[in-house]
Amino acid sequence: MRAPCVNCSVQHELFTPSVQHGLDLVGIFVFAISGALLAVRKNFDVFGIAVLAEVTALGGGVLRDLIIGAVPPAAFSDLGYFLTPLLAALLVFFLHPQVERIQSGVNVFDAAGLGLFCVTGTIKAYDYGLGLTYSAALGLATAVGGGVLRDIIANEVPSLVRWDRDLYAVPAMVGAALVVLCISQDALNAYTSSACVVIAFVLRLLAMRYHWRAPRAWNRRSSAVEADER
Repeated sequence: MRAPCVNCSVQHELFTPSVQHGLDLVGIFVFAISGALLAVRKNFDVFGIAVLAEVTALGGGVLRDLIIGAVPPAAFSDLGYFLTPLLAALLVFFLHPQVERIQSGVNVFDAAGLGLFCVTGTIKAYDYGLGLTYSAALGLATAVGGGVLRDIIANEVPSLVRWDRDLYAVPAMVGAALVVLCISQDALNAYTSSACVVIAFVLRLLAMRYHWRAPRAWNRRSSAVEADER
């Protein structure tokens, strides 16, 4: 593990602190919406809706911060991070039919949050001393970790590992990999970081538009019958 870089956070800053904070809150809000909607579909009570919203929005970032030793995690040191998922849960609690009708729009913002968090998560991990490979892994965990925890709590097979879901982790992996590539070439700045966010975002949009999916095992022989093959 590298020693933490004292100046890296300044050099690698994607946006000004106020803009970064605002974008984080937007991403957290949209992720929380997806968690709250799943809770409603599962017939959870108001407490369950709030819990699933919080876990989906903050789970990946908390996991990253605990691993790199950034304690207390940002989710527990910034009241805005903690309250934003509750606001999303409240919105879904009262207006979930209307929110369901704009699901496609929510998915677009979710894709933007995915791109943003895979990049900022990778940069933060690197700033705290992790090597390039592990920084990219934690960037991916930041982007998708909350969704995995959401599905586990809701007793669902995580969407991350389901073949019948449009690519989600792959765009985040690409975004994180591009960040560490820029770092290795000493080319990481606000412009290249933003480009990494956009590339991950566009890849996710294309995956949703054309239903791109990861391949399954070669010459697969399985007795399992998928729901859409019955």
